[in-house]
Amino acid sequence: MLTAEQLAKLDWAKTAGMMPVIVQHHVSGEVLMHGYMNHDALQKTLNEGRVTFFSRTKNRLWTKGESSGHFLNVVSITPDCDNDTLLVLVNPIGPTCHLGTSSCFSPASPDWTFLYQLEQLLASRKNADPESSYTARLYASGTKRIAQKVGEEGVETALAATVNDRHELTNEASDLLYHLMVLLQDQSLDLSTIINNLRARHQ
Repeated sequence: MLTAEQLAKLDWAKTAGMMPVIVQHHVSGEVLMHGYMNHDALQKTLNEGRVTFFSRTKNRLWTKGESSGHFLNVVSITPDCDNDTLLVLVNPIGPTCHLGTSSCFSPASPDWTFLYQLEQLLASRKNADPESSYTARLYASGTKRIAQKVGEEGVETALAATVNDRHELTNEASDLLYHLMVLLQDQSLDLSTIINNLRARHQ
């Protein structure tokens, strides 16, 4: 959250008391929506851990999800370099847009967002009927078989690279990444865990 020093540096005068706020998914990086906060909206957001805006149409404080239950749970709040805009990373509960999409800017989203969406889909297949999809059959086959597939795809990816077949390398790398994500889900892990581990190693 914002430190006392960051709060003191916010340039409310520059924004006429209405601070622009960009809301972004803390895992996928997808930009979910844009809004404005005044002092009271920011304080309520900090106190409750849910994004609250000042609605210019309602002319009052408005907690996103107060009617739908689709709250935006705050992970972090960061000011920009000029202290006149806030970036809020959130864990959204349900779709953000009133149209039922994950973002008010859909369908535009970063490439990384697709990996997050794929990961959520793979997670939803863990207890599905094995006859319903290949992914469900993989889970039903057990960890040993899933791990075997990762090994097979890893070897095929390496072989494609050794013969400089870019098309085949693209296909095999896609298969490898897919099966690796299934294996991670099978072991109750996700890409965020791997990314955080890589980040810690980098430091």
